[in-house]
Amino acid sequence: MAVPHPSPSGFPDDEGADDFVREYRQAVAPAERESLAHTPPLVILSVPGEEADYDARVRRVIGELEKPLTSEDDAKLVPYAVPTAGQDSDLLSGSVGRGLSSGPPAHMTPDRFPGFWPLWDSVDYIRQHAQERRAPGSAVLRDHAHEQLRLHRRQRREGSAQVFLWALGGSSAPPAGGIRGWLLGSVWQGLTRTLPRSLWEHRKTRKLVRAGRLSLSRGPRWLATRLSAAGGGESLFVMMDEVADRQMPRLALPPEHPRHAESLLALDELLTRAVLEDLKEPAIGTFRPLRRRRTARPVLLVPLPRRGTEGAEAAERFLRAFHQERAHTLRHPGPLVIAVGRPSEELLRDLGNPPQSTLTQAGKLLHQSATGTVHVRLRDEPFARDGLFIRPVKPKTYHLGGRTVTAGVTGLCVLVVATVGGFMYVSTTPDPSEHDCVGGDVDVAGAEYDREIELRPKEWYEDTLAKIAAQNKRAEDFAAEGKTVRTVVAFTSAEPTGKTETLFDGTIPELRGIAMWQEKLNNEAVADDSRVPLRVDVRPTGKGFVNAESKARELVDQIKSGQVGKNGEKAKDYERIIGVLGYAQSKTWTQNALKILEEVELPVIGTTATADEMLDSGNYWPFTPLNSTEARIEADFAAGSPVVARTAGGCEPAGHAVVIQSSADLYSKSLAEKFRQELSGSTQLVNFSQEGDFTGAPPGTPKIKSAHDLADTVCEALNGDKPTVVYWSARARDFVAFVNALDTQGTCTHRDVTVLGGNELTNVALTGEFNDKDWLRLYYSAHRVPVEDGHAGAKTKQFAAAYDDFVPGSAEDDPWRDDGHSAVSFDAFHVLSRAADMALSGKGGVDPNAMITALRSGITFDGATGYVSYDQGSNMPPRDKALVLLRQSGSGPLVALACGAYRQGAKSQAQGPPCAAQ
Repeated sequence: MAVPHPSPSGFPDDEGADDFVREYRQAVAPAERESLAHTPPLVILSVPGEEADYDARVRRVIGELEKPLTSEDDAKLVPYAVPTAGQDSDLLSGSVGRGLSSGPPAHMTPDRFPGFWPLWDSVDYIRQHAQERRAPGSAVLRDHAHEQLRLHRRQRREGSAQVFLWALGGSSAPPAGGIRGWLLGSVWQGLTRTLPRSLWEHRKTRKLVRAGRLSLSRGPRWLATRLSAAGGGESLFVMMDEVADRQMPRLALPPEHPRHAESLLALDELLTRAVLEDLKEPAIGTFRPLRRRRTARPVLLVPLPRRGTEGAEAAERFLRAFHQERAHTLRHPGPLVIAVGRPSEELLRDLGNPPQSTLTQAGKLLHQSATGTVHVRLRDEPFARDGLFIRPVKPKTYHLGGRTVTAGVTGLCVLVVATVGGFMYVSTTPDPSEHDCVGGDVDVAGAEYDREIELRPKEWYEDTLAKIAAQNKRAEDFAAEGKTVRTVVAFTSAEPTGKTETLFDGTIPELRGIAMWQEKLNNEAVADDSRVPLRVDVRPTGKGFVNAESKARELVDQIKSGQVGKNGEKAKDYERIIGVLGYAQSKTWTQNALKILEEVELPVIGTTATADEMLDSGNYWPFTPLNSTEARIEADFAAGSPVVARTAGGCEPAGHAVVIQSSADLYSKSLAEKFRQELSGSTQLVNFSQEGDFTGAPPGTPKIKSAHDLADTVCEALNGDKPTVVYWSARARDFVAFVNALDTQGTCTHRDVTVLGGNELTNVALTGEFNDKDWLRLYYSAHRVPVEDGHAGAKTKQFAAAYDDFVPGSAEDDPWRDDGHSAVSFDAFHVLSRAADMALSGKGGVDPNAMITALRSGITFDGATGYVSYDQGSNMPPRDKALVLLRQSGSGPLVALACGAYRQGAKSQAQGPPCAAQ
């Protein structure tokens, strides 16, 4: 009798499987906890083969990815779930929350999911009673959710403070008759049912909808924003009852009805967002001992059933929901989601039609924050043989239980406080400095800008191009001597031809920084054979980079053909292009241009653009902090620092913000959205576009074309009862129109107006444009510390002196002397140049692929913008990159806040909030 051969096992040994397996284990349980502080891209592993083999192959891949997450006795080493659906109407997001909650790893801080559970219980009740078509009422939903909490409190781990109330909740009144029994029953009912439920509802409302009066972070929470509610007076279950009003009639429709499917997707998105929001805690690396126990990333392994079988639509619906909702929590700790199966064409379209990737590329992307999807098509042949064994992950473990550690730390803190309190006199007199304005009680007008700077855009632009051309000639001379020389492309905006373009576009200072590094590189290459001199091919892409896609396509076609110039001549060695500098603005078309450049795997170093969405390209290395980082710092700064002028004198923190965005502008919309999410106070969103393009504007938000109408809207908000800051995420040209309209109307400039904005405003703030606006208090971000400030490091001062020597004429007549754009492009070119040096082979070649490898290996130096340190294996911005908030004064910019590594040795964690994450 023949002995049957066992079925092949192990992770399919496809091309790049070694890299993927190694990176998978590192992504789940990295050596450093800081690597957990983001949400990786969604990974889809497509399984090939006949229908008969499909289910077995899906189970094989899922099983092999699950094995390293469990110990020999099947205990979880990391929090993970394998959510499955029995039928298409199931909500896989519910399986995710329940799966991650069950069986947490020993001595690792369990995720409590305080937001998911009440929402899940409410949604579950709504679905079970959908045929009633009428909302049950907030009290019914609250009582149902609270009862479920009582029944499953061990799994849900609500917290020991609630145990007593649970023990009371739901108890029947003690037996008694007559008036005495009625009175006793009323009191007992209030104590054991009404009070516990009301307190619990209030606590959940503070967590999800709005903060209480005594909270340090007041204002609407994520659920109020998600459901487009004001977060003012509605409780959690009132809001969920409104959800029931909308969804129950749709859920009562037949399953094949499109509105039924839309309702299921809406509920899946709501629950998925709740899971992701709950996974944002605990924070990484804080002092609280239990929070430090998040040592592994939650994992979701999602099998995709065959099309047409029960559960297939539920699985794909969850992936759509995850794709939609993770953008809101991208820069926070989030799960690794790997789907295995054969996705439908409709799903791939909804996920943005991700290009096909290899397992090697997928493994590298596991360590990045990205809103995109990684799609890997596994080959058929590896499934016919045994594959790779994935070793168990080894997250850091703790021998002491969490309660023991907490008790010890609590006792120590009490002892310290008591000891210090015995020797200190606590004064009840308010600190007289608590209302001192950050950056001083000054406005933008003053002696430094009592005259407008004469702008000579054509002369300055041509002078800079001439200097780049001269350095290109020097590089070609090096090539003639036998030195390895290559070319980089600098994609810039349009050539500035007048005052307007010069004011609102950073092209000239950007090109100056590029020319300065090229000159420094050529000077050093004279004696240093390890340096690779670089030619710079400046290619304008139109106003606002509008032609970025077509210019990127031209470059890709040029590289693929191996030709340069209009005559089709072959490129000389020194004309071979190995990298790109540019895209100083995050636009939809610059985002698309990056994807086009991926076709030839050219590394691109950003020269200002900071939108998180630009990270969809794996070959793009931002140089400045992402919008999510900038928005968090600015939101904490506005809500926690005295910046808004008081009637009684001095300043106070902002309790409200009017957020101005251009919804069709990727940078503006991204920054505005993230600022609103991070600000603890209330916000009012206004869309402003003088061109009338309101693409992507949220429904119900104002859409304003006229600067005077915008001034009226802002003035109305400034007359409210809360200290209000104007947060500006739109472009500089629109800002000048707005400021002039405010000044002309004069309806709210009788008191100072505080504006906080991004580095876009540096293009115009330093030109004297606001020299007569004594009512304007202007704060804005920058990427270099002013040289006169004490925070400036030696390299920053060295660059500033070199810049003064570089610009034509007197340095005092240059509008960008204190601007950060030139320093950013100088350091960005340094990064690309360093990668070229590292990629130089023994035979004198420099390949773009080798450039990317060099960049992924990590590059570190002290530069003009501060300390630069790229992490290995990641195309995230440099770790702890400097971000400076400046206050514009009549005598120049003043540092209001300096965060991150503005010089070597400076760290945001040591700087405290708002620089350090809360």
